[in-house]
Amino acid sequence: MKLNELLNIKYPIIQGGMANIATGAFAASVSNAGGLGLIGAGGMNAKMLKAEIQACKKLTNQPFGVNIMLLNPDAKEMAQIVIDEHVPVVTTGAGNPGVYIKMWKEAGIKILPVVPSVALAKRLERAGVDGLIVEGCEAGGHIGEATTMALVPQVVSNVSIPVIAAGGIASGKQMLAAYALGACGVQIGTVLLASKECPIHENYKQAILKAKDTSTTVTGRINGTPVRILKNKMAKAYIQKEKAGADMMELEKYTLGSLKKAVFEGNVDEGSLMAGQVAGMIHEIKPVKQILEEMMSELQETYSNLEI
Repeated sequence: MKLNELLNIKYPIIQGGMANIATGAFAASVSNAGGLGLIGAGGMNAKMLKAEIQACKKLTNQPFGVNIMLLNPDAKEMAQIVIDEHVPVVTTGAGNPGVYIKMWKEAGIKILPVVPSVALAKRLERAGVDGLIVEGCEAGGHIGEATTMALVPQVVSNVSIPVIAAGGIASGKQMLAAYALGACGVQIGTVLLASKECPIHENYKQAILKAKDTSTTVTGRINGTPVRILKNKMAKAYIQKEKAGADMMELEKYTLGSLKKAVFEGNVDEGSLMAGQVAGMIHEIKPVKQILEEMMSELQETYSNLEI
């Protein structure tokens, strides 16, 4: 099944649920442009999430979703809020949503967990989810080890439910590649950071525009908590501390609030500028509607011109 048919949206595109970035207003702008906007609950408490859902509803009459990070202390309360607020789609990260699947399905919610491995994909299919967002390590933010090119076809061959490709997708050509790998649609994040509607600080947007193919790095690999961000002073110091044997407590203290420093303060030296490897492809700030339309147009054009 095509992703747009599964979710009742125009384009087979989901916006990533980026913590501290994906507000109700931003999600509404993506949904109004034809994709599925997501409210990222990662940096919120339950009360904030409810307010953002209600704000989103006022700005769009199109389907939207909520991304719940299962390690969030308010995850259980949030799981009930999406039911009470009649949210049509939930995506999850940082854990197994199994404990909530029955209640969400009974409420008619489509459940699309983000997965970094075949094993978790198979387990969640058995649990009854509606589809899987399979994210490769090209993505920005928290990542696994496998690349999108390698991971997506392996998951596709091991499950029978829809697979959405994520990580390293910012163009119609990359969307077409995702389809060739067996995906029914894509999730995008980094390319939307450079949208006019994205609420991040202008300095963060400019850092994305200045990025090259080698501008991202991964912190936390040694301690098993890998996060892809743009290279800056904070990233360099973090990796040095990590290599010197700093424990998780010291590293967490060092990076406390670093994402908010980037998103709200525009501190490009000490902030955590989460971005995927496609940042080097992004050179202009555009409206969300234009970004999605250009991706779909390039997808069709590339497919028409393929010579095989």
